[in-house]
Amino acid sequence: MSLHITFRQLEIIACVAKQQSITHAAEFLHLSQPAVSMQIKQIESLIGMPLLEKNGKKFTLTQAGIIVKDYAEKMLASHNILEQQLAKLAGAEEGHLNLVVPETANQFVTLVLAQFSKLHPGISFHLEIHNREGLLESLKDLTTDLAIMGQAPLKLDLVTKAFMKNPLVIIAPPGHPLDGKQKISLHELMKNKFVVREPGSGTRIAMQRFFGEHGIQLKTSMEMPSNEAIKQAVAAGLGLGIISLHTLQQELALKQVIILQVEKMPIIRNWYLVHHKKKILSPAMVLFIQYVMKNTQEIWSSKYPELASFL
Repeated sequence: MSLHITFRQLEIIACVAKQQSITHAAEFLHLSQPAVSMQIKQIESLIGMPLLEKNGKKFTLTQAGIIVKDYAEKMLASHNILEQQLAKLAGAEEGHLNLVVPETANQFVTLVLAQFSKLHPGISFHLEIHNREGLLESLKDLTTDLAIMGQAPLKLDLVTKAFMKNPLVIIAPPGHPLDGKQKISLHELMKNKFVVREPGSGTRIAMQRFFGEHGIQLKTSMEMPSNEAIKQAVAAGLGLGIISLHTLQQELALKQVIILQVEKMPIIRNWYLVHHKKKILSPAMVLFIQYVMKNTQEIWSSKYPELASFL
């Protein structure tokens, strides 16, 4: 018997066996249900035996199906090993990456880079800190490999991957009239002045959207170009501030600011890894993306366990 089963067909039969459903397998593989059924029928035609038998709403494998499924899983595992070995040969353990991040992400990004570099010392980095406009410019002109952003605009040809929650909290100076109060209503905040980021910043956009949805109009006393400036202004008593939890480790430890217990807060956003669709991903980029997606939350939470409950 001469079999010409394709690698894609092996992927399909392995997925159908795992999902026990052609419909669910089609969704997982981003294929239509008829396309999956057709591939199964082609394999059955090649081997001259059925692979599946219906059991209620689910499919179970025939004896021939089990043999083909076991072979498919071995081939897929071997393919993954091949990809890893070729990536290593192509220089995944060596290379240079250009990263751009907002000031808000700098603290946890440096933690991640430190851990990643211990595992992959052959990969070097150039790290730049930009505001939102600078991040978008570096992505559009392809001068950066990867960016970390709170939210990427849909109008650009970008690939985005969410890897960690980014809570926005309201901070005040110690001793503020709302210090220690539980369940502060959003309407109570309207009595206070706020120090905010400049128009166009990700934090400002998220703040305006959130309070707009709840019919709240905040009083803005001052606009600041950076998170550091906001934290200093709040600590000095110039107003309340809205800021990412990931920028507050030092100020909270030194008791320069406090986090207010506001109802419906924090505002939960996500951090995204972003690159342009035209960017060719090097093995080093793929390795770093995989590491960030898998480990960032754990690295930050283990470093700052007292703040992890907000995530």
